[in-house]
Amino acid sequence: MSGYDPQKHHRRSIRLPGWDYRSAAAYFVTICTHQRERLFDDPLWAEIAANAWRAIPNHVERAVLDEWVLMPNHLHGILVFRDDSVAPLPVGPVDLHWVSREDDEPRTPLTNAPAGSLGSIIRSYKAAVTRQINRLRQTSCGKVWQRGYFERIVRDGPELERIRAYIRNNPDRWAAEEDDLNRLLTGMNLRV
Repeated sequence: MSGYDPQKHHRRSIRLPGWDYRSAAAYFVTICTHQRERLFDDPLWAEIAANAWRAIPNHVERAVLDEWVLMPNHLHGILVFRDDSVAPLPVGPVDLHWVSREDDEPRTPLTNAPAGSLGSIIRSYKAAVTRQINRLRQTSCGKVWQRGYFERIVRDGPELERIRAYIRNNPDRWAAEEDDLNRLLTGMNLRV
């Protein structure tokens, strides 16, 4: 097997250059299942994924879950990192001038996903769900999630409200259109 060749083995990052993903802010996240399999049509797998998402604030002290929905082949959610001096996420416009946080459940560090960053939290979430599902499937290496995830840093209160509505309406869109996920992910570029 040949070694690492940066000309062949590279991925273009879709992350905002220069942004510290440990910074306090609201992040709109979409995570898709492997090959967009309708894995979460199974209530047991859906319960595992939903419970792990709800548990994030138990492991990440300053993380707040805002609007979220688990669909048959993806999860949309708003994950907020807040400053200790800021009250929980308000219902109205949001002040996004918060500070960064640290993750109290360390994992194997990746150079592009420091501890406490959005990337490390999503990686830990995906790993926890995968471990539980594979244990129940009695397999050690079954794929649950596609590689990576999609995110958008929420810019202001009006954008937060639009994203919340987008997430709330996702089940209705799914029922009406079988959720063309490519179109929906393109639609995540919500107008500010």
